[in-house]
Amino acid sequence: MTVPLSDVELDTPCTVEHVGGERAFRRRLMEMGLVPGTRVTKTHIAPLGDPMELRVRGGRLSIRRRDAEALVVRISAGRTPSP
Repeated sequence: MTVPLSDVELDTPCTVEHVGGERAFRRRLMEMGLVPGTRVTKTHIAPLGDPMELRVRGGRLSIRRRDAEALVVRISAGRTPSP
């Protein structure tokens, strides 16, 4: 099942399938390590919903919700996205 990263529940492991958006935007995300095939987990969300913290390749980074909407991920078996 593929969904935008913004719709994934906290602490749900998933894999990046596609990085959308304009070329410069995609390049910026990919330079941060968000490339297809990379495992990523959303670990925290700020009180007002933006930004969110991700665990990627043993490190942590924060991205905006609208940036997370451009990342299509595959959720690990047995997990479902939040409503």
